[in-house]
Amino acid sequence: MEEMSIGEFARRSRLSPKALRVYDGLGLLSPARVDELSGYRYYEGDQLGQARLIATLRQLGVSLGTVKELLTLEPAEMAEQVMGLWREAETRHAAQGELVTALVDRLTGRNTVMYEVASREMPQRSLLCLKRNVDESGQWALGKEFIAIIREQRLPRIPGREGAMFSIYWGQVSADSDGPVEWCKPVPAAEAEELAAQFPELTLRVEPAHREAYVDLGPGGQISTAQWQLADEALRSWADAQGIDPKQLSLTPEDLGVRITYLASQPPSEKSAPDCDFAVPFA
Repeated sequence: MEEMSIGEFARRSRLSPKALRVYDGLGLLSPARVDELSGYRYYEGDQLGQARLIATLRQLGVSLGTVKELLTLEPAEMAEQVMGLWREAETRHAAQGELVTALVDRLTGRNTVMYEVASREMPQRSLLCLKRNVDESGQWALGKEFIAIIREQRLPRIPGREGAMFSIYWGQVSADSDGPVEWCKPVPAAEAEELAAQFPELTLRVEPAHREAYVDLGPGGQISTAQWQLADEALRSWADAQGIDPKQLSLTPEDLGVRITYLASQPPSEKSAPDCDFAVPFA
């Protein structure tokens, strides 16, 4: 088996020695041998394919954590996941383009119609909830954890948006801020206590009746930052047009919290995506 130093391997893989050390530390690509006396790293020729695959994924903007997950998959499954990541990237790019247009129009005094805003009445609801401080990388993982918990036992179905699962953002979620975020599932009030006993990981609370202003975001899972900002801009513009005092919008933790509602438009599956809307409760 052909063996080469880290410098030679770096040259042939077009990766820097620094990147190779990082990949080694993360368990993505470890040297075939490390000299016990000198600490020099040596690689084998058949590792070049793995190195180039990692480099390609990184050039596509895939995070190192996701790269590590992809490397555990079979080629066909990896290909499917990569296509999914690319579709998400295209959606983010389109939303960012819309956000740039909206910003330029606002700066130049033009009005932009970003999303159509509607309002709805929401009744008092009993909710099973999971709340945690998570940053940008952990928010969707929390959602998956919540879905896995409630799928363990069949919950009574409440039709329409009133019974749809939703997530509340009680604070900003970014690389620097960790929310918190709360995932909620409405359950019939008469059965709420009994159902809560079946889910010790979840908390039961009652949300009061309120009105919500919302925009439909269409099918999707994770909502991009650009989509969030566009929806927020549309809701603020709508509130201004309706003569609603900004203080009436529920944007602070002591209120009801901005939320994304997920309404399944088809039987749930690994490939299906629910219809989403971004909503702000208001007085």
